[in-house]
Amino acid sequence: MKNNTLKLSVSTDSDFSNQPFYDILPEEYETLEFQLASTDHLSKNVWFRDDQDYKVGISHIGIIALASGIPVLAFILMSNHIHLVLQCSKKEAKWFVNELKRRYSEYLNHRYGTNDFLRRIKVDVQQVRLEDESVERSIAYTLMNSVAANICLAANDYPWSSAGIYFRMKPAKGIRSGDIPRRTRMKMLHSKIDIPEDTLISEDGYILPESFIPVKFVESVFRTPKRMKYFLDNSSKAKKRLANEDGLPSFSDQVIISAIPDLCRSLFRKRSFAELEGEEMVELIKQVRRRFSADIHQISRVVGVEYREVSRMLESF
Repeated sequence: MKNNTLKLSVSTDSDFSNQPFYDILPEEYETLEFQLASTDHLSKNVWFRDDQDYKVGISHIGIIALASGIPVLAFILMSNHIHLVLQCSKKEAKWFVNELKRRYSEYLNHRYGTNDFLRRIKVDVQQVRLEDESVERSIAYTLMNSVAANICLAANDYPWSSAGIYFRMKPAKGIRSGDIPRRTRMKMLHSKIDIPEDTLISEDGYILPESFIPVKFVESVFRTPKRMKYFLDNSSKAKKRLANEDGLPSFSDQVIISAIPDLCRSLFRKRSFAELEGEEMVELIKQVRRRFSADIHQISRVVGVEYREVSRMLESF
């Protein structure tokens, strides 16, 4: 069995281009460890404000996976939390998510001038096993988050997860990392780390999940597309979606965040929520609630105001 020992002292400036990707053999399945790693849900602020943020997040997951040799079996990036299914020890899984938080915090600080809120997020890691089908259930749980949140009808419709890469009829298409000038690649991926030359980069400028996820291994775990669909349809997240079918459709945090500046300009002739005062803030919050069917939790995230304060403002006017 190939060595998959993680070096916890990974440097942001190290060159991992010569490190081979971890190849898993079927007869070795019973010796492997698997973890479902999740972060707490942010009640105020979001990880990802727009498409660029999501692309950088995916690329950072890919860079860490390729650099450390830790296979990522599945992932999803939601606006206020993330889930990863990893093949590694519990210690390695915690390191992986903390390393992602660290690297992505540097990006947030560079782009928005803020990063502290990610450092305080707690990470939960639960061991899952092949023998009791908890690996399959964990992958399905992860991928169905977007469906449970009423963002899309099917898991593979959500672009910021690995849902669309399994049991595909056509291979992924992208640009080889080695065919992109290093400086261009560094700027594109927001990282100085060198990655294997055969790593595929999408036309939109992020690492394709097929380059760091052992797709054939995940497919062999599920065995058939029908069996994978069974787990997706019967996951706890799918049941949550069914329980909420009568509710109003949701808009993603990113849709609302992108609309808020326009609302501020049209309603108050101001550029952002931060420039609003008193009754203007309350009116903007009411508009968001009415136009986007947003609940107080979502409003708190998109405007960056504590839940209790949003609730108080809505009740006080």
